[in-house]
Amino acid sequence: MGKGQKRFARYAWVLVAYTIAVILWGAFVRATGSGAGCGAHWPSCQGDIIPRPESIETVIEFTHRLMSGLFGILILALVIGAFRVFPKGHMVRKTAVLSLIFTFTESLLGAGLVLFELVAYNVSAERAVAAALHLTNTYFLLGFVVLTAWWSSREHPARVRLRLEGTAVWLLGIGLAAMIILSAAGAITALGDTIFPAQTLAHGLQQDVDPAAHFLVRLRIWHPMLSILTGFYLFYISGIVMEKRPLPDVRRFGTAVRIVVITQVIAGGINVILLAPVWLQMLHLLLADLLWLSLVLLAATALAVPAEAPNDTEETEQVPRSSLSIPR
Repeated sequence: MGKGQKRFARYAWVLVAYTIAVILWGAFVRATGSGAGCGAHWPSCQGDIIPRPESIETVIEFTHRLMSGLFGILILALVIGAFRVFPKGHMVRKTAVLSLIFTFTESLLGAGLVLFELVAYNVSAERAVAAALHLTNTYFLLGFVVLTAWWSSREHPARVRLRLEGTAVWLLGIGLAAMIILSAAGAITALGDTIFPAQTLAHGLQQDVDPAAHFLVRLRIWHPMLSILTGFYLFYISGIVMEKRPLPDVRRFGTAVRIVVITQVIAGGINVILLAPVWLQMLHLLLADLLWLSLVLLAATALAVPAEAPNDTEETEQVPRSSLSIPR
């Protein structure tokens, strides 16, 4: 691995960490009700490029905008570096470009939330849909950034091949989709917790089953159930993938998935019992991000075919087709 590639890989991994930091601060904006801190103005804040900090909500929201603006610059630098360091057709180029595309859509969604005033204590169905879409886009963005970092760190980067993988594709594909659905539901649940906080656990349970309660409250009960089902599924398929594809990286990320699933279920239960304090919401989201990263990298390593293999015959000799299927 050349010096240029090593520097690029280090930069990409730092960017992964910064991406998570931006995500967490965005959640902090929502949890503190600071989404309207800059008013219905975008890209300006309260009509100014640099606003006067008249309230803590303005400081929180403006900080998020500064972090997001810097992130856009860093992503653009990632793409430029990818095209300078890696050859045409390289996976790093592709994932870097996709990271830039989802950064652009992320900014559009963020602007839409502000301009249409789907922030702070807005309780409309549009706000819930926007929150779910925003989270989904964020996960795609985070996934492509970490894939850029991962493949740039490989001496002989692998290329993903789906047609030889059989059942493994469906197992992992369903897992990724389930994780996105669960996280989107979590975004809606967190919105309900912020706008309609429960005074006690018993009060919260009463709210959840009250047919007259707001739909954001009645939806809260579904997230814990989805969490348990998705957690069991991810724990199960990670074991299958590790057994059928006993490679070091697959075992590493499969084990990571299992550890984070268990930790996340415990944290989620504590979050419910303690009535979702802001600090625990941040931890819960951080664990969700780490689970998503582990699952993405598990899929990338389990479905990868070595790029140095000269032909399909040698590739299939290295990774038998039957090894990626579940015996009936």
